[in-house]
Amino acid sequence: MNKNEIVESLKDGLIVSCQAVPGEPHYMEGITVKFAECADWAGAAGLRVNSPEDIKAIKEKVNLPIVGIWKIDRNIAAKAVWEAGAEIIAVQATNHLRDDGKLSYETIKEIKENLPDALIFADIATAEDAKIAASYGADFVAPTLAGYTKAGHFNKVEIKDTPDFNLLRDIVDAVKGTMTKVIMEGKVSTPEIAVQCLYMGAHAVVVGNAITRPHITAKRFVRTLNRFHGE
Repeated sequence: MNKNEIVESLKDGLIVSCQAVPGEPHYMEGITVKFAECADWAGAAGLRVNSPEDIKAIKEKVNLPIVGIWKIDRNIAAKAVWEAGAEIIAVQATNHLRDDGKLSYETIKEIKENLPDALIFADIATAEDAKIAASYGADFVAPTLAGYTKAGHFNKVEIKDTPDFNLLRDIVDAVKGTMTKVIMEGKVSTPEIAVQCLYMGAHAVVVGNAITRPHITAKRFVRTLNRFHGE
């Protein structure tokens, strides 16, 4: 598929985050490939995958567009995930200084110059991030980093189990009139919430914890039940 076809194929669809890290109770060799196969079987539109190794292994089994990430040095990561088979490259796009003193938004321009056939998925924290990322040419913006940056007002005490719909509204407004699509990511824990996000203007939704991290889903149930007992 070309870039426009990939963008259209994701419309109103589910992107499943297929990630697992050492130390999690369900971590084992090949688990992310099984996640991807389950997502494909279910009819997902795309996948979000970490590391070139996992991207390559999944591409051998599943033919869905992949949002590729690799949480290492930016100059190595983008090229590596692209060569591994990811059609979409995820980058941090926040008011954060890189090690070279430039704001992280600059990574969008650099990838567009060096990998012009790649789509760019900007992980943002605020509506202002979305506006800037769109002006730099990001194809997608998602509030993946909301709550994890100073601007995102991260609160370590309060744990919310629902998306920030006000932020989604503001992001949709921020990129209005541009070619940039909004992907909702973060706390999309039910199909009903996913549909609500689409109604609010999201192009697609990313779901991870509720599908591929059963221990986190179980914890959400336990936390809610504990509230019932006043704990």
